[in-house]
Order: sequence, then structure tokens, then C-alpha cells
Amino acid sequence: MKRFKLWYRCGVVLLSVLVALAIAAVILTVLGANVLDTFRVIFVYPFSSIKNISGVINIMIPLSLVGIGICIAYRSGIVNIGGEGQMIMGLTLALVVALNVGEMPRALAIPLVLLSGMIGGGVWGAIPGILKTRFQVSELLSTVMLNYIASQFYSYCLRVPMLDPSVAGGSGDPQTVRLSESLWLSRMNQLFPSLDKNMRFHSGILIAIVLALIVFLFMWKTPAGFKMRAAGASERAARYGGINVKNYVVLAILLSGACCGLAGTVEVLGVHHRGLGNVSGGYGFSGIVVALFGGLHPLGVLPAAFFFAVISYGCNSLQINKIPLPGNTIDVLMGLVILVIVSAQMIISNKYIMYRAERWVRAHLLRAGKERA
Repeated sequence: MKRFKLWYRCGVVLLSVLVALAIAAVILTVLGANVLDTFRVIFVYPFSSIKNISGVINIMIPLSLVGIGICIAYRSGIVNIGGEGQMIMGLTLALVVALNVGEMPRALAIPLVLLSGMIGGGVWGAIPGILKTRFQVSELLSTVMLNYIASQFYSYCLRVPMLDPSVAGGSGDPQTVRLSESLWLSRMNQLFPSLDKNMRFHSGILIAIVLALIVFLFMWKTPAGFKMRAAGASERAARYGGINVKNYVVLAILLSGACCGLAGTVEVLGVHHRGLGNVSGGYGFSGIVVALFGGLHPLGVLPAAFFFAVISYGCNSLQINKIPLPGNTIDVLMGLVILVIVSAQMIISNKYIMYRAERWVRAHLLRAGKERA
């Protein structure tokens, strides 16, 4: 049975990839693009240089952090689709602190800003948890609406209280002043001078790896983590076992929001070094797909985030490599990848489909054995 499950999962993933490639090939052919050249850019170009790999890892970092947060929520029975809003509110509070730390030493300032981002995202994440446990408001509705509120609030902050005076009244996009270099996350070639100078991905990757390990140990090796997963597996059974489900629901989505807030903060400190209009990059939504593709396990999120980052970097590089495609084709291809990943995950998690597939395989193997005999 275990061997069949492994082959079944591999088969579903392989079939899904082939279907996605076939659909993408049809779309590209209709648009008049060279299919092989396009696939080469998407899947090979990200590995063509250390600089490109660094770009992939920089995309991977926020995806990993958001995905880890989503894992905490989903494992606890919470469907958190508010990662985008939690990410935005986290980076908003982090920017407020970063712009006012003054001459604080780097060793204190960076942890303070990162903690501020986690607090901002955690508080924003706790709101739907409280609404769910106290007033039975669906977290699907509350997290979606809070995304819009967070986005509009951040937009207001960029245009009024945190607006860079140099662009005030101008036609440029609103943004904050550039953060002090003492708050920037170091690049890996700065931390380790012996590395290649093109290894320009920032040290946020270390934060993502450490966070994945911490969340794994917390969720699978501590009583609190066990109770959260028990509440997610069966709320009724958890209540019967004496677990205060309401408290652990709020704790789960609070921690999930904190991870998303950390993702936004790391993106600002590691890449942009200032507040920008589209600083979140949609990672709050993409992180949900990454978490599902990673099997809702914090350690599985890391390779899943890397895979998704490769696809994202490759699609964004199409125009640089002079692939004649309309700009919105990139969104279509990314949407196709997301659809395939979600579909594969749904099929794999459906025990009935797997049971029918196993029966069909056993019946054909038995028939083949009889024919040989």
C-alpha cells in the first residue's frame, strides 16, 4: 500500500506537469511564440548563472516564510487566505519602526524591526481568529476582506504620513525614504567574503531555514503544537480530549500572521530597502499554493518555494530574452502553474480516487498474471 501511494503521487504529479506543458504549448503556439525557446527561458535560464540563481532565491525567501505561516494555520484547521494582508500590515509596522529607530546599533535595530513586522502581521492575523471563535464569522470571509483593508491602509500610509518628501506632489509612484543601510539585510557574499561576488541573495534565506526548523519542532515536538494539530484534525475529538480549541485557533492564526508579517519585513529589508506600492509582490497569495505543494509541512515548503520561484523568475525573464509575448501572458502561464499545482494536490489528497486507482491497478495486474499463466 505504501509503495502504491508513492507511485500514485509521483504519477499524478508527472501527469499534471505534462498536462500543464501541453496546455502552455497550445497557448504559446496560438500566440506565435517558439515553444521550445519559451520553455528554455522558463526552466533553464534561471540556472544559467549565479546571478540568476540569486534572483530565484530572493523570490524563494518571502514565498517560504508565507508558506510556513500558511502551514501553521491549515494544520490547525484554519483556512488562512489573508497572508497578503498580514504581510502588508507587518511590513507597514516594520517601516514605521525602521524610519524611527535613529542611530540604534545594527545588532539591535534589525531584530527590533523584524519583531515589529511579526507583531503587525500577528495582530492582523489574530483578528479573524477572534471573529471566528467569538462570533462564528467564517475566516474565509474575514481574511479576504482584511486583505483589502490592509492594502488600502498601506496605500494611505505611503501617500500621506510616510511619503518621501522628494516625490511629494510629483508624478512618480508613492514611496518612503530609503532606509538606513544599517537596516539592510546583508547579502551572502558580504557575510561570507570567500563566496562568489555574484551570490547576491540576502541573508533572509537563513531566516527562512531557521523558521522552518523552529515551526517543525514546535508543531510536531511540543504539547502546544500537538494540540493545534489535533484541533485541526478533528475539532470535536479535540474538545472531547480537553483541548481549548478556541484558544489554539487564535494562537494558530496569530502565529501564521506573524510569519507572513516577517515575510513582508524581510522583503523590504533585503530587497527594496524602502516602502513601495507593490512591495508584497503577491507573495501572500502565492504562498498558499507553495504551502499546498509542500504538503502543508514547513520543511516541505522550502523546496516547493524554490520550484515556484524558478517558474516565477523564468516567466518574468521572457521579455528580457526577447520572447515575443504580450505582457499579460506571464500572468496566464503563472496562473496555469498554480491551477495545475492545486489540482494535483486535490487529487492526491482525495482518498477515494486513490482507492479506485489502486483497485484498477490491482485488477489489471491480476488479469495480466492470469493471462500469463
